[in-house]
Amino acid sequence: MMKKTISAIAMVFAVSVLSPAMSLANVGINEKFGLPIAVYGGNLSAAEKENVAKSLEVTGEVEEIEVTGQDLVKYIKDGDSRARMYSSAKITRQDEGKGMVVQIVTPDNITQVTAEMYANAMLTAGIKDATVEVAAPKPVTGHSALVGIYKAYEVNSGEELDPERTDVANDELGVATEIADSGVDEAKVSELLTEIKKDIAEQKPQSREEVEKIVEEQIIRLQIELSPEDRKLLVDLMDRIRSLNIDFSKWSNELNDLSKTIEGKIGTVVNDDGFWQSVKNFFNKLIDGIRSLLS
Repeated sequence: MMKKTISAIAMVFAVSVLSPAMSLANVGINEKFGLPIAVYGGNLSAAEKENVAKSLEVTGEVEEIEVTGQDLVKYIKDGDSRARMYSSAKITRQDEGKGMVVQIVTPDNITQVTAEMYANAMLTAGIKDATVEVAAPKPVTGHSALVGIYKAYEVNSGEELDPERTDVANDELGVATEIADSGVDEAKVSELLTEIKKDIAEQKPQSREEVEKIVEEQIIRLQIELSPEDRKLLVDLMDRIRSLNIDFSKWSNELNDLSKTIEGKIGTVVNDDGFWQSVKNFFNKLIDGIRSLLS
């Protein structure tokens, strides 16, 4: 019970971190980019698809497509075309320099991937300047939404994403959830990934040994305990990232923007007396409920 309670509070952070200060307002069609695109998991039933459409606030002015296991194979090496696809997304392109906004609109149903993890992976894949909303009709890990986002971005932009970058981005999402599952706080995992990637963009390491040094320095700085296996996963991932065909000067700026957004949003929540009072009230009610069960 306590673990679920802590996870619920952590999700408040995760959903808030990259969400805009105000709700996502409908300002009409951006005629430069066309319609927003809703991409549905291919294994949704008709009722589930309708449920997701409501969660994503899909209206008549939204293009709708589907993502399947065949798309998974396109974007991810060794992907399984039989994979079950339920998590879905809506993507709206924004003007250059606007950055990314990621909002999980059904937080109870995306059980492993946080907003920060999606944002980090999308940057690795080459996606930028977009508003992304993620939803699922029932509890799922949330991994397939990333493949849907790839497909929707290509349809919307007319650009082809680098398959090597999309594959590494998927690997990144897997490593992030693996480390989080080992007991590291989800926000700390996202911070660790962002800071390591910033160092790679700025230092441009030329060897695996240099990458390993950067990883170790950030693990120590952020005071994170990782198993030898998770450390190897992280070094393997970052060694792949440093070898990608990326304009690291631009990437560094995007990562800095992401880092500032995360820090700013977390700072706002941490300093919000009303938020912490509501947390205190929640725990008081929880304790009272447990006492009543034991009495």
